[in-house]
Amino acid sequence: MRPRVPWMTSADNRVLEFLDEKDIVATPHVISANIDYSQQYVNERLRILEHNDLVKNTGGALYRITDRGRAYLTGELDVDDLPPKHEE
Repeated sequence: MRPRVPWMTSADNRVLEFLDEKDIVATPHVISANIDYSQQYVNERLRILEHNDLVKNTGGALYRITDRGRAYLTGELDVDDLPPKHEE
């Protein structure tokens, strides 16, 4: 079971689930079109997820889920492993 992380939103979960389920590298536009959130909001959340090492920007606005992101989805991380780290 996944931990309830106070700074994460339901969009964060959908982004991670999409990237994990499809096992692809995707742009914010592709992600937003598939999870029904605006591209602007997905962009914002991707930056925060990247800052917390849950996704990685592979260049050219392409994102992939990290091993840490997969560990979160499978419940292998504790809330203490995910303190809020926001953009600097």
